[in-house]
Amino acid sequence: MTGEEYTPDIPDVEPQLPEPVRQRVIALVAGALSGLPFDEVPAALKKIARFAPNRRARLGGPLLAAHVAADPLFRQRIGKKVLEEAGELGEALLEGACPAAADPVEVAALAYLTRPEGWVDMVEATAEAVRAEADSAAVEERIHAAEARASRAEHERNTTRVELDRARDELAKLRAEAAQLREETRGLARAASEAERREKKATELLGTEKGRWNKAAADHDAELRRMRAKVTDLEGALETARHTGRDARALGDARTWLLLETISQAAQGLRRELSLEPTTRLPADFVAEASADLPDKLASSARALEANDPARLDQLLSLPRVHLVVDGYNVTKTGFGELSLEQQRTRLVTGLGGIAAQTGAEVTCVFDGAERMHGLPPTPRGVRVLFSRKGETADELIRRLVRAEPSGRPVVVISTDREVADGVRRHGAYPLSSETLLRRLNRK
Repeated sequence: MTGEEYTPDIPDVEPQLPEPVRQRVIALVAGALSGLPFDEVPAALKKIARFAPNRRARLGGPLLAAHVAADPLFRQRIGKKVLEEAGELGEALLEGACPAAADPVEVAALAYLTRPEGWVDMVEATAEAVRAEADSAAVEERIHAAEARASRAEHERNTTRVELDRARDELAKLRAEAAQLREETRGLARAASEAERREKKATELLGTEKGRWNKAAADHDAELRRMRAKVTDLEGALETARHTGRDARALGDARTWLLLETISQAAQGLRRELSLEPTTRLPADFVAEASADLPDKLASSARALEANDPARLDQLLSLPRVHLVVDGYNVTKTGFGELSLEQQRTRLVTGLGGIAAQTGAEVTCVFDGAERMHGLPPTPRGVRVLFSRKGETADELIRRLVRAEPSGRPVVVISTDREVADGVRRHGAYPLSSETLLRRLNRK
């Protein structure tokens, strides 16, 4: 390349550079800027001239492009530098004969900076080539995208077909299971209908047996009432016999013996008919077992009854096989309610132990249960201590105890609760007030 000056072709309007050509121009200028003397560098570019070429192009690219377009002298100096560095391509560009294999972007960038004859056509031709290449790349990209979409669609169609086959198999399996379930449901319905028929039949049989049992119980109660009436007649006869002479007494004794013999034989026959065996358990023991659940409720009520003579209690406790049932807290809160509940229970149960030892009576003391009772002292011999179950009061437990006793057995209930007294009286028990028992316990 010679050092001769050349006259650049200056157009009226700067051409619009394609982006690849613009970027290459900036890169060439950034590289050539290092070879210029520092005093030939424009003042606005002196700061970025200190940077490395790559950094210079990245940070000052727009500024470099603007100076190349606006400053012909700066562009001429840069053009000389890039021609020197381009070698044979630069010489061929100045002669107007560029190799066909040369990069059109490189050729356009060099032509823009050096501006030989026909450089505008070179830039425009390069712009057309770049646009054509961009259009071709866009078309190619769209073709690839369409092929990718078609491939994805084919894959999705195959996947859908597999899923559809799987769903069909699953549907067939579910239909088979549904048919089996329907068959099982019909079988269960038939079994339920049969069970309902059997239950209805069993209910009818149970009703029949209950009717028979009720009739037998009514016959038994009628027999007991007849026997009780006979005993009452016997007591009247005995009372009359005491006021008659020796002959009348002898006659009365004979009649009494005959009546007792008749009652005894009737009782033995009834015992054989009912197949009753001797037992070591008492009715209250069954109620005590049923009341073994923990208590959870405490209740107390008191309404005074009339009878409070301890002699009346002694008279009743002298009866054979008498059962004394005591409403515990009803008595303790009447007599010594200032004590704690534990002290009240201990004091009452201890006193009842003395009565049981003196009279030989069966004694049951009932307390309302409010919480789990820990550390209860041992009960005296002959005394049974019960606590009402959850959801049950002591009054209800006392009534169950009385109902459990056989008709005719003497039962004495101690409570000032009028409802309790009225309830047990209807079942043949003797109600006495709590004051009666307290006076009996305080008697020396």
